[in-house]
Formats: sequence, C-alpha cells, structure tokens
Amino acid sequence: MKSQWECFLQNLGVWEGSFSNFSPEGTLLNDTPSHLSLEGLNNNQTVLLTLSRSGGDDVIREYSSVGGGLLFFENGSFSEGLIQLGPFSEFGAELAFVHGNRRLRLVQLFDKTGNLSRLVLIREHLARTPATERPPLQINDLLGQWQGEAVTIYRDLRSPDIYSTTLKIQLDDTGRLIQTTSFGDVSRQASLSLRTITSTATIKGSIVLFDQNPQKQVQVLLLPDGASATSPLKVQLRQPLFLEAGWLIQPNLRQRMIRSYDEKGEWASLTLVTEEKV
Repeated sequence: MKSQWECFLQNLGVWEGSFSNFSPEGTLLNDTPSHLSLEGLNNNQTVLLTLSRSGGDDVIREYSSVGGGLLFFENGSFSEGLIQLGPFSEFGAELAFVHGNRRLRLVQLFDKTGNLSRLVLIREHLARTPATERPPLQINDLLGQWQGEAVTIYRDLRSPDIYSTTLKIQLDDTGRLIQTTSFGDVSRQASLSLRTITSTATIKGSIVLFDQNPQKQVQVLLLPDGASATSPLKVQLRQPLFLEAGWLIQPNLRQRMIRSYDEKGEWASLTLVTEEKV
C-alpha cells in the first residue's frame, strides 16, 4: 500500500482547465479558466499549490502532510470535505478523479438550511498535453449492465475493503429509470453478504430524480465531459447520506466516487468504483 502522501504525489504537475459553476438544476452560471500548479519541493517532502483563475485572487498553499477531511486512492484520485454535518452550517465536499493526463473534480455545496445550493465542475489536463473531453453525459450512455470493483478506504487508514459491484440501469415502458445495484465478494476482509438495492427515478432533461421517498429525494445531474453529480436535494441531521460523482472516461469505462456519512453526520468512508459495461 502506498502512503497517503505518495498517493497525493500522483497529482504533481501543472493542470490547465476551468471552473464551471452550475445551479442545482444544472444551469451553467459561469465558466472561469484556471491554471493550477502542484510542485514538489525538498525532494517531494513539501508540495506547493498555486491556483490562478481569471479575474480572481491566486490561492497559494503549502502541504507537508495530508489528513483531516482529505483521503487519497492509490491512483491519486481523492476527496476533500467537511468531516461533520452540523446544524445551521454550510456543508459540502469535493470528489476528484485522476486518469492519465486528465483530472475531473466536482464540488457539491449545501446552504445553512441543508439545501443543495451550487455545483462546481473542474475539468483539467496536464499542461502541454491534449485537452480531450468527453461529450456531455446522456442517459443512453448509462443504460445497460456495468460490472466493476469497489475500493473503500477509511479515515483511520485501516485496511481497505475491496469487493465486486454490479450496476444495471434500464428504462421501463413508461420511461422511468430503474437502477439495480449489487455488492459482494469482499477480499482481504471477512466475507460480505451480497446486497442488492433497487430504486426508480423520473427523468427530466439532464436531471434524474430518485423521488420514491419525498423526504429523501436524491438527484443525479448529467454534466459536461461525461460527468454526473449525485446529491441529496436536502441534507438532514441524524440521517445517513452520501455524495457521489461519476465520470464516463470511455464509452464502456466509468468511475464513481462515493463519500459516505453515518447517522451522526460524521464522515465514515470513501469508495471508488471502477466499472465496465458488459
């Protein structure tokens, strides 16, 4: 296993791209070009982050360790966010994928009343490499059966859980989306019994709304560059919740990242699913 610091170093380089702000309904509010440098200093004992955005002040940070609300996977993908959902306070997290010369990052933000307020999609490529993007995600891109492997990591850095996943997405005769998710076959850990969850959703343009429970509605927003954002419309105290981002890297290859919080509102785990259409 790589250390968290070694995983962080997978992100070194100069990343060029943009920050795109979206409303909760998926309306593009603005798009700002960006230039982000992650430079290793002192034989990579320190990392200097410099972020420049058009019309904004530069952000400069120096890292000599990582932790808190930040966790990395071995390929450099990561998530950073609040470790506790609290009353009358803003809430949010970033979920970030690294693949080849590309990074795709998604920030989901909730206001002090718990309502989804804004999404930021950050698309980046390494400087002096092609800025190849995927088309905006469509429902048809997701239909079918996906098989993959999930890796779940924990804040206390115990051994990760690794298990198989199956995701089946189809439309019924009325055009309603039916999603069936199965998990199983944990390695390195005690066996995990197979769990299957089936849910249904209404499709309206680029919004897929899982509305079976009016008190716990979850929205999937289809975004540019093959991205998707899965968010509760409202985060609630004393209720478990998760934030998810997806990235269709190739027509038959997708990654999803899930940041899970328990019923106490505490950040519990981070999961990266890599799945292929079969």
